[in-house]
Amino acid sequence: MFNVGDNIVYPMHGAGTIDSIEEKEILGEKQSYYIIKMPGEVKVMVPTAKAEAMGVRSVIDSVGANKVLKILEADETEMSQNWSKRYRENLDKMKTGDIYEVADVVRNLSFKQKEKGTLSTGEKKMLNNAKVILVSELSLAENSSQDEIEKLVENKIEMSYKEYRVPTEAKIDLQQNAVNKFIPFNGTSTNV
Repeated sequence: MFNVGDNIVYPMHGAGTIDSIEEKEILGEKQSYYIIKMPGEVKVMVPTAKAEAMGVRSVIDSVGANKVLKILEADETEMSQNWSKRYRENLDKMKTGDIYEVADVVRNLSFKQKEKGTLSTGEKKMLNNAKVILVSELSLAENSSQDEIEKLVENKIEMSYKEYRVPTEAKIDLQQNAVNKFIPFNGTSTNV
């Protein structure tokens, strides 16, 4: 049971604050609803009796927020090379409502976008949606503005991408541009 003013997460939509709890009659049935104020002045109604079954949960705390940032700092997890399979796997992660799974999707798709230069329309939408969900929860968890959190998320991803991908690419460049030396058995070297 949640109360007015609680920060909660509604899977696939993001984090918001319970604005009120109201009784409404919909399709001839009276029910109690959480009225949730979401980012962008959107309000969502969720039946109080079904909220937990729908995946509504409390926003993570600062320890959870630090765990999310560690996920963004890590190397990507293995993803299918098949676009449709990868899309389904990422969608399943998103549907769990687990912020750590959402962070994994954001990092992995961000890496894929940096490597390819672009994503398919479906994956681009998924990445944008995952970022909205991630940023909305982190901003409530850390009591920060969404702009600050967006910059933080982008910085963490950029740093991890450089750490895990750029060195590999730099090593390949170094190998391709290296001066080849031939060292004969007598110990003297000559440039080739």
